[in-house]
Amino acid sequence: MYVSGDRFTADEALLSQEVHAGDPRAQMAARLPRAMQPFLTWLTAKPAPGEAMPEHPAWKFVVGALMLTLGGCGLGAAPFLLASPPLVAWLLLPLGWLLTSSGLGLFQVVIFHHCSHGTVFASRERNRRAGRMVSAFLLFKRFEDYQREHMMHHSAKKLLTEEDEFADFVLGMCRLEAGLPRAELWRRIAVNTVSPMFHWRFLQRRIKAALFSGDRAHDWMGRAFWGTCIALAAATGTLLEFAIIWLVPVTVLLQIATIYRILCEHRFPEAESIALRDKTFVCHATTGVFAGIAPPDAGAGTFNGLVRWAGWWLNMLTVQLFVRLFVLVGDAPCHDFHHRRPATRKWTSYIHARQQDSEAGSPGFPLGYTECWGLYEAVDQNLATLAATTPATLGR
Repeated sequence: MYVSGDRFTADEALLSQEVHAGDPRAQMAARLPRAMQPFLTWLTAKPAPGEAMPEHPAWKFVVGALMLTLGGCGLGAAPFLLASPPLVAWLLLPLGWLLTSSGLGLFQVVIFHHCSHGTVFASRERNRRAGRMVSAFLLFKRFEDYQREHMMHHSAKKLLTEEDEFADFVLGMCRLEAGLPRAELWRRIAVNTVSPMFHWRFLQRRIKAALFSGDRAHDWMGRAFWGTCIALAAATGTLLEFAIIWLVPVTVLLQIATIYRILCEHRFPEAESIALRDKTFVCHATTGVFAGIAPPDAGAGTFNGLVRWAGWWLNMLTVQLFVRLFVLVGDAPCHDFHHRRPATRKWTSYIHARQQDSEAGSPGFPLGYTECWGLYEAVDQNLATLAATTPATLGR
C-alpha cells in the first residue's frame, strides 16, 4: 500500500512490510519519504504499491537519448577545451562516457527496438526511416534485417533456437555453451569484457551489418555520416579527441553494456518446457530484472542503523545507479513485459504498465510475472540455467 502522506504511519508501515515482505520496492515505499519515490521508481524500474501510472509520450525517449548522448560528449570534451585543465577536470571524461553510453543504449534498446515494432512514431514509414538512421549512424544491423530477425525472436517457436538473435549472440558471439559449468561461463564473459579480439570481432560484425548490408541507400547513408565525422576531426586536428570522446563509447563501452544487458534478458527453462514452446515456455524464459536491494529494516536513529542506511544509499547511488544508466537502460528491466505485450504502445510507461499487467494476473498467460533484483544476480541465475541445459536441448 502506498499513501499520499510524506511517510507511512507506524501501523501502515508494519502492515505494508507484512504484505510486501519479499518486495524490496514496497519496503522502500514503506521506509522512505514520499518525495523520494519518483526517483526510486525510475532507478529500480518498479513502482511503489498503488502508484498511479503517468503518461509518457514516445518522443520524450528520443529527446532523452539525444540529450544524454550530446551532453555526455560535451562533458567528455570539456577537459580537452581547457588550456591547462586541472586534474579534477578529467573526472568529467568518465562521467561523459557514462552519459553518452546511456544515450546510445536508449537509441539501441528503446528507439531502434520499438521502431521495429512500429510503436515509436504514428506511421510505419516514420518508424522505418528513424530505424534506418539509427542503424546507419550507430552501427547497428540494417533496420529491415533487424526487424525481420526480431520478429522471429518473439516467436515461441524460434526463441532460444539457432535462428534466434538472443541465442545467436549468447552462444555464437559470446561463445558460451550449454552444459558448461557456471564458473567457466563467467570466466568467458569476463574475458569477453576486456578482450580486444572479442571487441574487434563484435565491431566487425556491426560494421558489416550497418555499412555493408547490400542496401546501397542505407549503406551510403552510414558511410557518409562516418566519413564526414572522421574528415571533420582530421581537418580540425582532433582525431585523438574524436576517438576518445565518441569512438570509445560507441564501440567498446556500448558493446560491454550489450553483453550484460542481453545476458540478463532470457534464461533457459527445463528441456520439457523448451520442447513445448508454448506460452508457459515464454513465461519461464523471461523475468523482470530490477536495480536495487532491500533497504535496512533498522531505523537510522542508532549508530548501527545509520551505518546500514549509509551503506544502502551508497550502494543505490553508485552500483545500482551505474547499472541503470549503463546496462539496464530504458525498458530493459521490464523485458518480460515486452515479450508478453510486444505490440503495446503502453511501453512508454513500461514501469507501471508491467505492474498493472502483473496485478491483473497477466491475462492470456498461464503464469504470472517473476523478478530478480540485481544485475549480477540476474546474469548469474541465467548462466545457471544455461549450465543445467544440454546442447541437445537447444538443437546443438
